[in-house]
Amino acid sequence: MENERLILVTNDDSVNAKGIHALVEMAKQFGRVVVVAPDKPQSGMGHAITINHPLRLTPTNIFGDTDAFACSGTPVDCVKLAISEVLHRKPDFIFSGINHGENSSTNVLYSGTMSAAIEGAMEGISSIGFSLADFAENADFEATQFFGAKIVQQLIEQPISTSVCLNVNVPKLKIAEIQGIQVCKQAHAYWADRFERRKDQFEREYFWLSGEFADVDQRPDTDLQALKNGYVSVVPTHFDLTSYETLERMNNWKI
Repeated sequence: MENERLILVTNDDSVNAKGIHALVEMAKQFGRVVVVAPDKPQSGMGHAITINHPLRLTPTNIFGDTDAFACSGTPVDCVKLAISEVLHRKPDFIFSGINHGENSSTNVLYSGTMSAAIEGAMEGISSIGFSLADFAENADFEATQFFGAKIVQQLIEQPISTSVCLNVNVPKLKIAEIQGIQVCKQAHAYWADRFERRKDQFEREYFWLSGEFADVDQRPDTDLQALKNGYVSVVPTHFDLTSYETLERMNNWKI
């Protein structure tokens, strides 16, 4: 259909992940779906792009009758290549995910899932990143599909600026157990990093990153608190990292 919405679906867990298959099924009710996603896991890549190696796009029928391509690059590479070389125009929507594991709070800065959505916002495309607070390979994405569809419908009926994308996180609960959807702030939290010093079979030293997530933000209106209380969190997210409050103060500097 000539006026049918065109939806680009991508992720950072690869085309083989269960989450992206669930997202494709949800997205189909809103328009024609095209998938361009990494050919291997790209979690934690943030907004990285590939500049020192060639990029490859390989058609795949893994999604049945949905046009799909596996990309050798990062999630942001996928978005850029899809717009330029696959769709040859900007899609109406970009949906990224469904990520295995939440991307709440400052995790958004590391997330390949959210970086794909943020790239969409930078291109002026309505974009949403979806994540489920369950790292299991066999995670149940039914609740994310259910509430994700509600959020997409609201975005269609009441559009927001295309320079803002949505960061959607769903708690590890059944549909009936979820309290609702809460639009909220990004929590202030951080990773307390720790490196484990190890040796390989050749006695060569290497390091393995570990640590704990320090939830220092107890405000009631954040994404972390929403998830703890059984709500789906929705955070409007912008790529503009300027601290406007600080900017106002610094205008008084005598420099």
